[in-house]
Amino acid sequence: MFKMKSSPHTHSGKRTAHIMLWVIVAMLPAIAGQIYYFGFGVLIQSCLAICFALLLELIVTILRKKPIYFYIGDFSIVLTALILAVAIPSYSPYWVILIGTFCAVILGKHVYGGLGQNLFNPAMVGYVILLISFPLQMTTWLPPIRLLNEPPTFYDSYSLIFNGFTSDGFSLHQLTSAIDGITQATPLDAVKTHIKSGIEHISQLNSSPIFQSFLSDNIDQISLGLGWAQINILFLVGGLFLLWKKIIHWHIPVALLTTMFTISTIHFFFSDTVPQPLWQLFSGSTMFAAFFIATDPVTASITPRGKLIFGAIVGALICLIRFKGGYPDGTAFAILLANICVPLIDHYTRPIINGHQKREIK
Repeated sequence: MFKMKSSPHTHSGKRTAHIMLWVIVAMLPAIAGQIYYFGFGVLIQSCLAICFALLLELIVTILRKKPIYFYIGDFSIVLTALILAVAIPSYSPYWVILIGTFCAVILGKHVYGGLGQNLFNPAMVGYVILLISFPLQMTTWLPPIRLLNEPPTFYDSYSLIFNGFTSDGFSLHQLTSAIDGITQATPLDAVKTHIKSGIEHISQLNSSPIFQSFLSDNIDQISLGLGWAQINILFLVGGLFLLWKKIIHWHIPVALLTTMFTISTIHFFFSDTVPQPLWQLFSGSTMFAAFFIATDPVTASITPRGKLIFGAIVGALICLIRFKGGYPDGTAFAILLANICVPLIDHYTRPIINGHQKREIK
């Protein structure tokens, strides 16, 4: 009997550990941007997630009697924990990131057999479970700290995560209550809420301090979200670095962003209450999803045409959820739904082997 192994079988010459480390390095500028605009919460959440993920990985490898260094040394679990920590609100309670990390490592990865066997992106599995189970904690975001009267220090950030209050006794809600027009929500949340309330034109939101003129001075359109646009640009820079290093391929990011831009443009011309297409590309987790999440080599399509189809599906689902769904962003749901389609996509987009004629795939 031959022992079956997961595809692909051709060795590219790149070690898994090196690939994961390059992806982590590419994320560092955006993480630094998060710290600059939103405080030290993401740093504390990242440390919690990585330490707990490594502990879980160690326990599982011992229980499965696998070589410990081989499984921990590929840094895949570190990347999974880091993606989850970046995705959740920076000042959510410590137990939120611990539960999410457990779900990502155990339910998203090891129940399928470990790295290379999982059908769904582990970090997105953990994120969706948290979003459905703890909607209040997962939608409580701190505005950019430059808008706060008392920006939280590192100790305040630590205290908010573990105790729910700063050293001066302020909660997240109290930190933002003194700012007129600020809610504990992202720009995408603000847009969706105001659209449901029946605003006549999207430019009415420009009075909120969480929006600023960044790439355009056109007052007739909504400005980009302070902090969120800059972080998206930093993820874009990191993604271009990964393309330059040939860690990822261009197919999925290009297909995802092109699809989102096209659908957003069509939607924009038929409504006065939706932001312009460029705003959609630099809001929420768009660039993060395009270059760092959807390009996961295990759960994404592996054929060139399949990658284009996969990226287009993710982009279309993100737009559908943003415009018609109950969630403001929907990136995690879009990627998980697209992951389900990957076996079918790969089946019907298999390239023709040189020397063989095209035949019908049954």
